Amino acid sequence: MITAGCDVGSLSAKAVILDSGSIVSSHVIFARPEPEDSAREVMGAALEKAGLRLEDIECCVGTGYGRNHVPFAQSVQSEIACHGRGAQWLLPGVRMVIDIGGQDAKAIKLDESGNVVRYAYNDKCASGTGRFLEVMAGALGLRIEDMGDISSRAKEPVTISNQCVVFAETEIISLINEGRHQPDIIAGLHRAMAHRVASLAKGIEIDRELTMTGGVAKNRGMFQALEEALGVKIMEIGDADPQIVGALGAALIAWENRDSEKP
Repeated sequence: MITAGCDVGSLSAKAVILDSGSIVSSHVIFARPEPEDSAREVMGAALEKAGLRLEDIECCVGTGYGRNHVPFAQSVQSEIACHGRGAQWLLPGVRMVIDIGGQDAKAIKLDESGNVVRYAYNDKCASGTGRFLEVMAGALGLRIEDMGDISSRAKEPVTISNQCVVFAETEIISLINEGRHQPDIIAGLHRAMAHRVASLAKGIEIDRELTMTGGVAKNRGMFQALEEALGVKIMEIGDADPQIVGALGAALIAWENRDSEKP
């Protein structure tokens, strides 16, 4: 049986296709202005990779910011449940997931089956989210995907005193004008963001069997800064793309509930 998950976020859209519970295809795109367009485009690309048609998908679950606008989904699930399920499938020993999305950050505690037992999230402020890094990359004239590598060259990371995105952007511009080195500025940004996310996670108690999901997890500088802020070694997902974990979880839920979810 072929199932799929479609995760439509604020900055990106992801799709995963499973055949008998094994990944056969996945794809990630930048989000379009309309969530439905994002869903159709990303799923179309994943289907093309797998050599399948939409009609071949027997059950699809939508998740993410635009989950209610996935026209081919039979049901929807919260991204909290989907990230937990996807992370546990990739790392059976994991008991806590930190997901940094485009507009929010989430800390999720799991049981041994990947079910959510407790969570905390911040969706009221862009500080501690992918949007924060996106704005700062723009202020520095960089591509967001280059920030991790550049920060690895830092010698004296700066201290960023402002958590608000608007004020932090002004602070970054001042630091540039003072002649501070770009790697030191970026490393300081990573540290500031990591401490914000760590505070969120500590609110539900840190579990040492912890992993990080979402596109920000591909930023090595941010990954390492979060390890330092949490005081634990973060479990790496391995060869899988951490950005597709939510879509993977949705596809797994579709597989597990295939009989009840089929139209």
